[in-house]
Amino acid sequence: MPIIDYKCPNCGSDMAFDSATGTLLCGSCGRSDDIERIADPLVNLVFTEGEVREYHCRSCGAVIMTEAETTATLCSFCGSAVVLADRLSGKLAPAKVIPFTISKEEAIQAFKKWCKNGRLTPRGFMSANRIKSITGMYVPFWLYDLHNKVEVHGQGTKVRSYTSGDYEYTETSHFRIYRKIRVNYSGLPVDAAEKMNDELMDKLEPFHYDQLKIFKTPYLAGYIAEKYSYDHKQLIPRMKGRVSEYIDDYIQSTVSEYSSVSITDRPIETHIKQADYVLLPVWVIHYNHKNLEHSFAMNGQTGKVVGKPPISKAKVTAWFAGISGVSLLSLKLISWMIGGMFW
Repeated sequence: MPIIDYKCPNCGSDMAFDSATGTLLCGSCGRSDDIERIADPLVNLVFTEGEVREYHCRSCGAVIMTEAETTATLCSFCGSAVVLADRLSGKLAPAKVIPFTISKEEAIQAFKKWCKNGRLTPRGFMSANRIKSITGMYVPFWLYDLHNKVEVHGQGTKVRSYTSGDYEYTETSHFRIYRKIRVNYSGLPVDAAEKMNDELMDKLEPFHYDQLKIFKTPYLAGYIAEKYSYDHKQLIPRMKGRVSEYIDDYIQSTVSEYSSVSITDRPIETHIKQADYVLLPVWVIHYNHKNLEHSFAMNGQTGKVVGKPPISKAKVTAWFAGISGVSLLSLKLISWMIGGMFW
């Protein structure tokens, strides 16, 4: 049976990865094991590719119902943590993983604090007491190491103003812009799970890659994990789109001396030096507000929260009214100071 679970050698209870200690911990007797010293059972397991399997929980015998992309889950009957080993073997095996460093309780508190900081969100939302579910999930990403060659063509202007006698002059000089750039990126992340919102996943950056660890199945115990829906070649168009944005920002930094810039052409030649399949920690939060469900994501390593909260129309109106009032008062003060009349 291609299921891996971790039972405590002392009391037989389930063990799960503990984000606070970084160990495999038994919630019943408190035993903790160093994951780096645990032999990964995947090493000795052999699977027949394409074989259809039915998964049964080793604790209660129930059939484990999962989606095709799920690699680690919890038994819906007894709550035991299980890893579906055949979905993590061969080319489906991640190279590395960043373990969770933020516990579920810490994630809930951080999310509540984030909600209360929303100046334009409804008061009911700010109370943060309508969390429908919060799920710790290892999301599959491809990390790309890239070499890029760029040739930039465009025009720029420099504007100089000066006074001569009773006249004020504005002088505009025109220049041809050419830049030949080589820019490399290491560890550019692109999420590979079809079900995950790409915009949310992109905004979860940065992850601290110095905490990447060689993949071992105990890190997944007690969490949900997904295998990739797209290989690194299928994600090249989206990867190039992300690279293009970064390169545009870099180009702008090289032409900051000009008053205005118009880029006419900037062909990018991208070479993939390496692409690693990794699992990154994400807390997925579903929140109810006025019978509507809002989805948020939290970086399970840094605590960064991303998502679009609801906006209070009353607060927005009051905010604009306040800005307008301040602007009107400022204009009146300026008019009074220069001795003019403001209508």
